[in-house]
Amino acid sequence: MGMVKAVCISREKGTQKINVHAANVIEDFGIEQDAHAGKWHRQVSLLSFEKVEEFNKKGANVKKGAFGENLLIEGYDLKKFPVGTKFQCNDVILELTQIGKECHNGCEIFKKMGDCIMPREGVFCKVIRGGRIKEGDAFEVVK
Repeated sequence: MGMVKAVCISREKGTQKINVHAANVIEDFGIEQDAHAGKWHRQVSLLSFEKVEEFNKKGANVKKGAFGENLLIEGYDLKKFPVGTKFQCNDVILELTQIGKECHNGCEIFKKMGDCIMPREGVFCKVIRGGRIKEGDAFEVVK
């Protein structure tokens, strides 16, 4: 079983997300007040907490949300799940729609470190059922 370590949003595209600790998740839209929410296949972004910790051990010292992730999840290597996998957190059900993404050139993390993990470690989901998510909540793969 996994656990939610951070719930992050950005009010404008092109900015790092900030940890708001809890948020409403809207069916077929995304996280309330997040600039990347909308009617598309990348409504919520997830990143494995352990991958961020490994990156920070290299001297990155990034904060929760710095990679643009909405949900920082402990306990799973998220990129290993196939597209179509469903996750549940409280009433919220997310469906994995994309693994990784093309990196936009010039992100601050890449400039500092010469690397960024979001393009290869991040995954994206659409919201099948909405609800509320907060730090410390259980996060499970739906069998």
